[in-house]
Amino acid sequence: MLKLRDVRKSFTLPDGSTLPILNVERFEVAAGEQLVLAGQSGSGKTTLLHIIAGITRPDAGSVSFDGTDLAKLSEAARDRFRARHIGYVFQTFNLLPGFSALENVVLGMSFCGTKVDESRARHLLDRVGLGKRLSHKPATLSVGEQQRVAVARALANKPKLLLADEPTASIDARNQQQVLDLIRETCREEKVALLLVTHAPIVAEQFERVEKLEELNRVNEVAAR
Repeated sequence: MLKLRDVRKSFTLPDGSTLPILNVERFEVAAGEQLVLAGQSGSGKTTLLHIIAGITRPDAGSVSFDGTDLAKLSEAARDRFRARHIGYVFQTFNLLPGFSALENVVLGMSFCGTKVDESRARHLLDRVGLGKRLSHKPATLSVGEQQRVAVARALANKPKLLLADEPTASIDARNQQQVLDLIRETCREEKVALLLVTHAPIVAEQFERVEKLEELNRVNEVAAR
């Protein structure tokens, strides 16, 4: 389903010099697969997720999703493709404070270009345990509940792939396992592939497939030559 080939990304520093971030020769995710991308903070995990999601375009290489190379699409086309095929759970949730839990999920549906299905939004919020808090705004929800709204929103458009960036990092230890189980179980039920980024071994060890970014990313190896 997802195939990355020779993906490279660098950033320009204030002094004009170039800082290489990623050099990933090969990376793949199969339909319905669940895996972890592990790595320390600052290793380029979020940058790689942004490239996979089409938020950022790589400097070189291909990002093929069911035969479509996102690296060749315009920014607007990547945005449309992401809305239809890729769900994204951000570490900071990115919920709109002036909207209720239900409105945040429904708004996420509106970017897809198809008819909004409020019944699905209600079902997903009920699935994540917020069926009785549909009208609550983010400020009146706990951090764990806000993360659950973010999960429901990411799944609203029935994506083929869910990207989760450190989804338990901002949650207290008591709720971390609950949220992780919720994400995995919902993805299985919805037949959605899951790529979860984490630096926590206790999270990574629960997955059959764990990819270490330090091993996938050849940027330091190439720079040392």
